[in-house]
Formats: sequence, C-alpha cells, structure tokens
Amino acid sequence: MKTKDIVIIAMFTAFIAMLAFIPPIPLPFMPVPIAFQNTGIMLAGCLLGYKRGTLSVVIFLLLVAVGLPILTGGRGGLGVFFGPSAGYILGYPLITFLIGYFIDIKWKKLTFVYVLIINIVIGVLLLNLIGGFVMGEFMNISISKRYIFAATFLPGDIVKAILTTMLLFSLKHIPEIKRIRNS
Repeated sequence: MKTKDIVIIAMFTAFIAMLAFIPPIPLPFMPVPIAFQNTGIMLAGCLLGYKRGTLSVVIFLLLVAVGLPILTGGRGGLGVFFGPSAGYILGYPLITFLIGYFIDIKWKKLTFVYVLIINIVIGVLLLNLIGGFVMGEFMNISISKRYIFAATFLPGDIVKAILTTMLLFSLKHIPEIKRIRNS
C-alpha cells in the first residue's frame, strides 16, 4: 500500500468520525437515534472501493473500541458494541465492503440508477435488517415489531442513499479519486 493510499484511508476515517458532530435525532419509542454517520459508511464504499473503504471503516471502529467518542452522540468504547445500536455499528464494515465491491465491478460504466439501487439495497435495507434485528433483541420485542421500528429509518436513509449517490457522481472525476479507483 502506498503512502497516498494510507493518507486517503486515514482522511476518510476522519471524515466518518466528523459526521458524529451532526447531532442525532432521538426517537422516544426506541433506543437507536436517527444518525447521519451511515452516509459516510456508504460513501466510503462508493469512493474508495471495497478494500480501502472497508479498511477506513474498520480503523474507525477500532478507534471507537479504544474509547474515542466518535460515534453519533459522542459515544465510544467497547460498550457500544454490546448495546441496541450494535447491529448497525457492526454492520458498517460489511455494508462498506459490499457497496464497494458492487461499485468496483462497474466503476468504468457506472450509472446513477445502478449506484442508487446498490446504496438502497445494501446501505439502507441490509443495514436496517441487521441493525433492526439486533436492536429488537435488546428491546426484547417480536421480529415483526423490530422491523416496524427499523422501518422508521427508511425514509431518511433513502434520502442519504440519494445524497451519497449524488456525491459519488460529483466527486468521481476528481483526479485523486480516479487514481484510487484505477489502482
């Protein structure tokens, strides 16, 4: 791995951490707030690809694990991996990997619709399936109720998927992004 790659991975890890400063929107009926950080997770896969994107997310989670308060709401430490939002948080590397993989396959022939479908199916639906299941385990509620609660996130997450797709098409022609994606 080249020095530029390491710097880009570190910068993207910092970008995901900075998204924690956007205040979460708490929901009175469930313990997981609406957060903006999953936008960075989708964007990592889209812009950096599955290898570099997943690495940036894994580094981010390692920083969270050692106690840095860089999750939405200023949370950090090992406890977040054993709470109601653990499914969402632990799903981040898988989501980034899958998005990056499917974007990598068609990088030279990407269409807006293709990327949007990938972001919605993987970054929205799959993440909410994983996160909603784990959240429901902590809330001790039925499968149907946990996914009804997780569906609360869908409208906002779809907007985030659209935003992420628009950002990809705005940024993909930057020479440094081209270099990363072509190496």
